[in-house]
Amino acid sequence: MRTLFFICLLAALSHAQDSVAAGRLHIDPPTLENLGFWWPITGDDNRDARVDVEFRQAGAAAWRQALPLLRIGGEQVGRDREGLKYIVPHGFAGSILNLTPGAEYEVRLTLSDPDGASGETRHTLTLRTRTEPQPYPGGRILHVYPPDHQGPREEPAFTGVLEAYYGAGLGDWSVVWETRARPGDTILVHAGLYRPERLNYVDPLAAPFDGTFNLTLKGTVDMPITIKSAGDGEAIFDGAGNHILFDVMGTAHHIFDGLTFRNTDVAILAGKKELTGATHLTVRNCRFEDVGFGIWTEYAGSREFYIADNLFLGREDRYRLIGWTGPRWGNIGPYPSHLLKSYYAIKVYGPGHVIAHNAVAFFHDGIAISTYGTPETDLDRQPAAIDIYNNDLHMFNDDFIEADGGVRNIRVYRNRGVNAFHGGYSSQPIFGGPVYFFRNLLYHVQSGVAFKLDARPAGLLMYHNTLIGEQSVRSPNGNAHWRNNLFLGRDTPNRGIMTWANATAVYSSDYNGFRPNKGVSAQYNWLAPARPGQSLYANKPEDWKSFVSLAELRAATGQEQSGIEVDFGIFERMAPPSPSPAGRHAVYHAMDLDFRLKAGGKAIDAGVRLPTINDDFTGAAPDLGALEHAQPLPHYGPRWLNWRPFYR
Repeated sequence: MRTLFFICLLAALSHAQDSVAAGRLHIDPPTLENLGFWWPITGDDNRDARVDVEFRQAGAAAWRQALPLLRIGGEQVGRDREGLKYIVPHGFAGSILNLTPGAEYEVRLTLSDPDGASGETRHTLTLRTRTEPQPYPGGRILHVYPPDHQGPREEPAFTGVLEAYYGAGLGDWSVVWETRARPGDTILVHAGLYRPERLNYVDPLAAPFDGTFNLTLKGTVDMPITIKSAGDGEAIFDGAGNHILFDVMGTAHHIFDGLTFRNTDVAILAGKKELTGATHLTVRNCRFEDVGFGIWTEYAGSREFYIADNLFLGREDRYRLIGWTGPRWGNIGPYPSHLLKSYYAIKVYGPGHVIAHNAVAFFHDGIAISTYGTPETDLDRQPAAIDIYNNDLHMFNDDFIEADGGVRNIRVYRNRGVNAFHGGYSSQPIFGGPVYFFRNLLYHVQSGVAFKLDARPAGLLMYHNTLIGEQSVRSPNGNAHWRNNLFLGRDTPNRGIMTWANATAVYSSDYNGFRPNKGVSAQYNWLAPARPGQSLYANKPEDWKSFVSLAELRAATGQEQSGIEVDFGIFERMAPPSPSPAGRHAVYHAMDLDFRLKAGGKAIDAGVRLPTINDDFTGAAPDLGALEHAQPLPHYGPRWLNWRPFYR
C-alpha cells in the first residue's frame, strides 16, 4: 500500500507540473494597428498548453481567428562579453495584428492544456486601438516669426518658439517663465530661418549658451501642445552646428508637425536612461537633414510616441556603401570606418511606440529600439508593443532596423530596405518575444546577414519576407519560427543560403522558398539539440550539420516539408536580379527594383494560411514573400512623398 501511495503521489506531482496554472493577464498599450498581450503561467513543463485568440470589431457578428499567443519561457538571452544573462519567464505573449485605427474590438483569450488548466483560463475583453494624435481644436493659436521677419504679423505674435512657449526674456531673463503655453495651445511657426545665436547674450531666439531649445511643459491626451508649421513656407530650425537642438525630455503630449530640423548633432533629445524622458511625443511630416541623430530616447518611462511621415537624411556617404571597411570588408580610400558622422535616425525605449511611413537614408543605423540591457521589472516600463512599419530605408553602414532590446510584441512589418553593410533586420537580442518580422523587403546587405540574430534572442516569428541575400548568422537563438519567406542567394562564394541556429528544441520552419548559391556544398546549415533537455547556446562547431539540398535537410530534420527551391524567374522583373557579391560598396535604388511575383511562378500559392497576416490572399493559398500577387503595393515612406518606380 505504501509503495502504491508513493507511486500515486509521484504521478500526481508529475501531472501537476505538466498542467498549467494561469497568472494575471497583462494588456500592452494598444497601437494604431495592433493589440498585444502577456499572460504569465506556472507549470506546463511539457509545453503543450496553448492560448487561442479570437476577436471581432464592435458590431460584427462573426468572430475571427488570430494567431495563437506564443509559448515562451526558459530561454537564455544575453551576451557574455557584457555580462548580460536573462532567463525568459514562462508564459504566453502575442498580438492581434493589422487592425483598424480607432476601432473597438471584443477579444477572447482561451488557455487550455491536455494535462489540465487552472485559474482564470478565459478572458473576454473590450479594447480600442489608438488614433493619430491631433491638435486641440479649441486651444489658443500662438504665432511665431523669425527675428528677421518683415511685414505683418498675426496676433498674438512672438519672436521665436521659446517666447511663445515660455514668455519673453533675454539674457538672464530667458529662464523667467511667467507666461507659459497651456495644454491645448497650438504654436504656429511661420516660414523662415530659426538659427540660435548661442554666443549672443541677448539672442533674439532666447537660446542659452549651448544653443538648445529646452521644452518642459505638459499637455494632456485631449489637449496636447502643438508646434507646427503655419503652412506659409518652410520653417527651418538650424542648430548652427550645436550638439542638441531640441531637448524635450521633460514634456508630455507634444506634437511637432511640418517642421525642418538641420545642422545639429541631435535634433530632438527625448530621454536618457535612468534619468527622465518625454511621453506621448508626436513628430510627423517633418524633415531632418544634416543631423547626427534624429529622435532619441533611452528612458524606460518614455511611452507611446508617434513618429510618422518624416524624412531623415544623415551625413554618411551617399555614393558608396561604406560599412565596416578594413581588411575584412575591403578598404575604400582614407575613410575611417570607426568614426560616425550620423548614428541613428530614430531610437526609442519604453512601450507603445509607433514608427511608421518614414524615409531614412545615410545613417549608421536606421530605426532602433535601445540595446538597453536587462529589462525593467515594471511591465509598464518595458519595450513592448512597438510598431515599426511602412518605412523606406536606404544606405546604412550597419542595419536597417534594430529590434535589439525589445521584450515582447515588437512588430516590424512592411518595411523596404536597400543597401546596408552589416545587417538587415536585427534582433540583438529579444528578451522572450515575440518579435514579428513580416512582409519586409531586403536587397543588398553585403555581410549576408538578412536577419541579425545575435546575443541569443528568443521568440522570433519570421513571416512573408522577401530577402535578396543569405541568412548566414550562426549565433544560437531560441523559439524561432519561419513561414512563407523567400531567401534568394546572390551566388556569394563559400556561403550557404540559409542557417538555422536553434539553441533549444522549440523551433519550426516550413513553406519557405530558397534560391541556393551556386557552387556551395554547405547550402543549408543546421543547429538544433539532439536529445531532450539539451541546449546549444555554447555554439560548438561539432554540433552543426550542413546539407547540400533542401531534400537532404528535410530528410534529416523533418523541417521544410513544404519548402521549395526557386530562382529569380519568380519575379515579374528584378533588375539586376541580385546585387553582385563583388560590388560590396555599390549603391542600388529601390525605384529600380520590382519585387512583385510573376503569375504562375513557383512562389504563387506556395504558402500557408497565417491568420491576420495573410487573410487577403488572392489564390488557392497565400503566396511566398512580402508581396501577394495582384494586391496593391504598400506605400513605403512618407505618405506625402509620391515616388514612382522606373519600371512602370
